[in-house]
Amino acid sequence: MAFDAAIVKEQGVTFTVVAVKTGTLSFPSKRDSAIQYFSRQFPSPIILMEQNSRGVPTYYGRKDIVRFLRNIHPSQIPWKRYS
Repeated sequence: MAFDAAIVKEQGVTFTVVAVKTGTLSFPSKRDSAIQYFSRQFPSPIILMEQNSRGVPTYYGRKDIVRFLRNIHPSQIPWKRYS
């Protein structure tokens, strides 16, 4: 399974943003499973991001980090491909 993720350090806080499939954020069980899975491999907190068909991102996770991410363009996130 290949996916895109970014480990970000901002204002002294390290967190991970993971791109997930569209629809994942709509189901609490899928969100929780994804966060639990990625927490074993990456620094927490984990923020999930999905994009709609126009590329507009939606974030899920710690509210202060989500607020921060909403104010930057996804291209500013240091994405890396993992497999």
